[in-house]
Amino acid sequence: MREGGALNLARRTMNHPALAAVYERAWRPTLFYLASGRSTASDRRDAVTALRLGGDQKVLDIACGPGNFTKYLSESLSEGGYAVGVDYSEPMLARAVADNAGPRVGYLRGDARTLPFADGAFDAVCCFGALYLIPDPLTATREMVRVLAPGGRIAITTSHRADTPFGRASRFVGGLSGLRVFDDSTFPDLFRELGLVEIDQRVHRLLQYVSATRPA
Repeated sequence: MREGGALNLARRTMNHPALAAVYERAWRPTLFYLASGRSTASDRRDAVTALRLGGDQKVLDIACGPGNFTKYLSESLSEGGYAVGVDYSEPMLARAVADNAGPRVGYLRGDARTLPFADGAFDAVCCFGALYLIPDPLTATREMVRVLAPGGRIAITTSHRADTPFGRASRFVGGLSGLRVFDDSTFPDLFRELGLVEIDQRVHRLLQYVSATRPA
């Protein structure tokens, strides 16, 4: 199967209503634990720390899925802050509205490659576990930085090219399923190219966690 066909298959799977119903309760926790050895609770806590959330910040969660992370992030904000979750999948967004609504959270259907927001509109921007599925992931990442305000934080979680037998097997399976696998330098180099500072990269098995700051 060609990469484009595999990628389309993976995206169709993520758009299926049946997956939206079980994604955060079973699918994501299981797969991410196998890939990283980390729990969803640990990832959520670290996301708040990496993004330095608090107060009346405006937060953007790209590829938010059913909104579990988006709502959790919103709970770290004060009354004047809010979190916006963006996803391309209508079933995922329907699940987000049904299960993860809140006073400081909202959801919007959109394309990560052409975000409908002004430059510097958000104090924190994140994308956890989706860049390997998004067409033109570097374009999407540039868009994330574009809408990040000076002094703001960006954080991503994505695939990591591990040079181990398990890592090589995962790349083969990922290629068949349409999941891209990124090396150590792709996102730190892009962040530096875009002028970001305080770049931090941490690798847990097959996943990498990268965060950075846009200079004030």
